[in-house]
Amino acid sequence: MDILVAGGHGKVALRLLRLLAEQGHTARGLIRSPQHAADLEAAGAVPVLGDLENDETLDAYVRGADAVVFAAGAGPGSGPGRKRTVDLGGAVKLADAALSTGVRRYVMVSSIGADRPESAGETMRPYLLAKAEADDYVRASGLDATIVRPGSLTDEPGTGLVRVSRELGGRGPVPRDDVAAVLAYVLGAPRTAGLTFELFGGDTPIPQAVDAL
Repeated sequence: MDILVAGGHGKVALRLLRLLAEQGHTARGLIRSPQHAADLEAAGAVPVLGDLENDETLDAYVRGADAVVFAAGAGPGSGPGRKRTVDLGGAVKLADAALSTGVRRYVMVSSIGADRPESAGETMRPYLLAKAEADDYVRASGLDATIVRPGSLTDEPGTGLVRVSRELGGRGPVPRDDVAAVLAYVLGAPRTAGLTFELFGGDTPIPQAVDAL
């Protein structure tokens, strides 16, 4: 498959691109800075230069893909305004580009707490509000979308063992390695289209956990 990952230089995205390339897919990462291209190439991915936040349309980058993944984020140091333009606006723009170019498959990296953003603290609330609206837009778009809501991200080595749940409201950490592995598996599991699920470290192998959803 040809898979475009928006936010291609992110910590989860780079891990995902490496996995996809190792599996023989054409793994393309959308990045804004040319300085990040070498990191993507080292992961076996194809860097695609474009501005998720400011480009009027992402059609040119999405065209020809079999699936898209939204793994971008404004980051913890950004203000509420950029949460709206990146975490929400970028996800919407990617969905619109998928619709206009005939790409059906969309995988969203969301967040735990996006089902109840109003209960978050002042710092997290703008981020979770943006994620919640983005998830709602993608769900309503008619795309074959899967929304993955990881728990607290860590840089611990992945175990390949997870806990997933369609019942929202959980809490717990999960290694970025395992998030990337779940995303890669979901991309090859079209039956997960239409699902929203939370993801944490656990004791069930990824294929078994996802197939049981």
